[in-house]
Amino acid sequence: MRMRYGVQRPCQGIGKHREGGETAGGQCERFVHLVRPGREPCDPGVRASPGGPYGAWRRELPGAERSVPAAREWARGLLAGQVAAPVLDDVLLLLSEVVTDAVAHSDSGRTAGGRVVVWPVRTPDGVHVEVVDAGSAVSTPAARVPEADEDSGRGLWLVDLLSVAWGSHHDAAGGSVWFRVDER
Repeated sequence: MRMRYGVQRPCQGIGKHREGGETAGGQCERFVHLVRPGREPCDPGVRASPGGPYGAWRRELPGAERSVPAAREWARGLLAGQVAAPVLDDVLLLLSEVVTDAVAHSDSGRTAGGRVVVWPVRTPDGVHVEVVDAGSAVSTPAARVPEADEDSGRGLWLVDLLSVAWGSHHDAAGGSVWFRVDER
C-alpha cells in the first residue's frame, strides 16, 4: 500500500503510518538529535555525524538546470558506502527528477535568484529526501502515467514507482516534494 501525505520539513513524514514500534520519523528525530546534541533536529546543517551511519544534511542550490547534477553528485558523496548500491541508485535518480521538476515547474527556476533546498536524511530504514522550492501559482506536483511518445512527464511517475512513500506540501511560503527509499 502506498503512503501519501504532505510534510513541511525533513523527518516529519518519515514512516508516519508504520505498524507498531517507533516510527522511522521518530528514529530520524532521535538519531539526528543524538549526533547533533543541542541543535534542533532538522535545522540546516552539514553532515551530522562524520563517519556515523545516520545523519541529516541540507544544501541550497540555485534554481537552475546546473543544480540537478550538482545535487546528485553531492548526495552521492554523502550516501555512497552508507546505503546499498541499488538504494543509492534509486535515491539519485529520484533526486534528479524532483530537482528537475523544482527548477522547471516552480518559481525557483522562473525568477532571478531562485533557490532550491535539498534535505537528505539517512535513517535506520533507508533514505528520506525533501526538495523545497519557491512553489508555483500555476501548477502543483502530481504523478501521472506518461504517454509512450511523450518527451517529459515521467518525474513523479518514477518517484511513485520507485519510492516506498512520497508526498508534497504547498503553502504561501513555497512548496516541497519528498520521497523515501528504504533498504531492501
